[in-house]
Amino acid sequence: MPQIRPITDLRNTNEISELCHAKKEPIFITKNGYGDLVIMSIETFDSMLAERELDAAIAEAEAGYISNNQLMDAREGLSELKRKHFGK
Repeated sequence: MPQIRPITDLRNTNEISELCHAKKEPIFITKNGYGDLVIMSIETFDSMLAERELDAAIAEAEAGYISNNQLMDAREGLSELKRKHFGK
């Protein structure tokens, strides 16, 4: 369940920092009852970026399959990568 805290809670930086690290998810900050900010730990942010990059790579691969309508054999693909990156 997402954490929602009023902006006045930001005065207690240690508590908010500990909460960000403990929850490992974004914390939503409200101002006058409306959403205003989202804060999170650096680790959570990095994890979200990595997940986003993976999702983008999968979407790109799916789009390539749809446009070519052809799958590559795994052994063939690995051999091609070895030749390209290791000269084997």
